[in-house]
Order: sequence, then structure tokens, then C-alpha cells
Amino acid sequence: MMDADTLLQNLKHFCGTEQYYKHWLGLCYTEGVQYLAKNTQCFWLIDAIASHQPKALKNQRLKEFQLWFLHVGKEHEFIKPTGHNAAVLTCWEDSPTASTKPAIIQQIPFTDFPLKEIKLYLKEKILLLPDEN
Repeated sequence: MMDADTLLQNLKHFCGTEQYYKHWLGLCYTEGVQYLAKNTQCFWLIDAIASHQPKALKNQRLKEFQLWFLHVGKEHEFIKPTGHNAAVLTCWEDSPTASTKPAIIQQIPFTDFPLKEIKLYLKEKILLLPDEN
């Protein structure tokens, strides 16, 4: 698995996409997300986001845009896994604040994901890195 510093440097090179990948649950994702998943073995993250779409799409404010965060460990100011979980995946309508609650939250019992956090956008059923927007 790629180390965190190298991964972050390489992810900065993705600023658009020429190819889309189709997930079996219906959403598509970009080359940057494919690179992230392949180099961190986190296809489970795409699966998790795709699996939450039936619930997310019932929320009018999440139909066109979703902000997804994976936070590993308890270092974030207010987004933390509960109990003995290793990480938490959250979906937000807008930028998270301590006074708002995520639209979707999933506790992750174990992960070896190398970054402390990753932010992804789901825009019109396409999952992408923020710089690919």
C-alpha cells in the first residue's frame, strides 16, 4: 500500500477525468477515485457510498450534490468514530460544522486506510475528488 505522503502528492495531479468507471450499484467514479481505491485497497469506500444512495436520494438536498468524509481516528475536532471503531464515514449537505449533523453516518470498525481523512464529492451520480470538480 502507498504511504500517505506519496498518495497525497499523487492525488493532487487529478484535476479532471477522461474516463469514468461504473460501479455495480449505479454510480460512476472518476480516474482520481479509481487511483485512490486501487492504491489504498479501499474499493470498500466506493461500495459504502454507493450503498447509501437509496437513503441519500430521498433527501432533496442530496440529489445533486453530496459531500462525503472518511475520518480515521479521533483527531478531527467534531467528526469522530464512536466507541472502539477505527473510522467514520459521513455524508453532508454542505460543509460540516459542529452544530450540524451529517445526513448519513456509518461507523467503520477497522481500516488500514493510510490518510487521516479524505473528502469526496458525489455530484450528479459521479463520485470525484474535490480537485476533479
